[in-house]
Amino acid sequence: MNSTKKWDFDLVAIHGQQEVTDEDRNYRGSRYSEVRKALYANPYRGGASGQHPGPLPMFRSTIRNVWSTHFRHASARSLDSKADLRWGADGKGYRRIIAPNGIGVLGRWEITADSPYSGYFRKGSKGLTIGRFSSDGNETMRGQRRSISLGMKIYPTMDPDHPTPLKPAGLIAQEDLGGMRTAYINDADIRNAPNVTAFRRGIYILIMLRAGRLFEQLDKVGDSRQLFEIAELGTSPNETIKAPEHMLLKMAEGQRRIEGDRLDFRDEIYGHIFKPGDAEPTGSMEFDISVSDTGRRSGLQGLSKVTVSNWQRIGKLTFTEAICSYNADHVIQFHHPGWRENRNDPSTAVRSGEQRVR
Repeated sequence: MNSTKKWDFDLVAIHGQQEVTDEDRNYRGSRYSEVRKALYANPYRGGASGQHPGPLPMFRSTIRNVWSTHFRHASARSLDSKADLRWGADGKGYRRIIAPNGIGVLGRWEITADSPYSGYFRKGSKGLTIGRFSSDGNETMRGQRRSISLGMKIYPTMDPDHPTPLKPAGLIAQEDLGGMRTAYINDADIRNAPNVTAFRRGIYILIMLRAGRLFEQLDKVGDSRQLFEIAELGTSPNETIKAPEHMLLKMAEGQRRIEGDRLDFRDEIYGHIFKPGDAEPTGSMEFDISVSDTGRRSGLQGLSKVTVSNWQRIGKLTFTEAICSYNADHVIQFHHPGWRENRNDPSTAVRSGEQRVR
């Protein structure tokens, strides 16, 4: 889709192929540079990164769309396809049914402390990252109840122009699935195994119930994403894999807070990366990476709390670019790592060959 500042989209209708296609099956990796180029191809607003002030589209996540067969196809595809870009036959990608409003972020992953874990959890590991922050539902404004979430890819390289396609590790993490009234992203606890307080969603609890039930049917666990892809990144075939059970991403202390009543989280992130009037990004967002194997989930389905102790800070995640664009909402995909009975043993995967086997 060509770059445009005047957008005219259907904000509700589903489009594109939600199910796994040959485009997904033929995936063999991607180049960081090609994914970055796609994100920058069509910003919603003025400026190379879409950073100029102005309206942003508000795509709608509806009960009707989530309860359609399209959502079942989309949920299975998010588990089975590792494709980084899904252009579709018409080049317009696909419509996200949940978490439709987001902002792309680019930066680097760096592990600075010793730990017992493997792969890109090991001290000294550095990799380029491409991520997308979203608010999970239809609420994007400060003061609204929303669940800030992050889908991210970690490439096993620091070369933005690496010539050979690589398969990045995937990460999915967010705040309480029921939503929070976190005023500043600085205060958000973004975890791979978050709390679930479904009643906060009001009538939209029907979306949460549908999503949770589908992921349990397709993949056993619907409210947590394991971290083994990061623990396997860069390892040799015979290397022992060890992934942490829990991970917390939280902005490091001392970073500035972006003010503004009813500020859209997308503009809050822009505010960290761009100073007013800047044509190029000069700011950053730094998150502490903390991990633990000591956690306990209590409560019932839809009303559960994950209590974690013994957090160990092992590194930092720094974002230095941000872009709101059509392709960031409709073309880039963030794979959901499928559940394993033993997170360190790929032979225990619940899904294989596009179907559940356990």
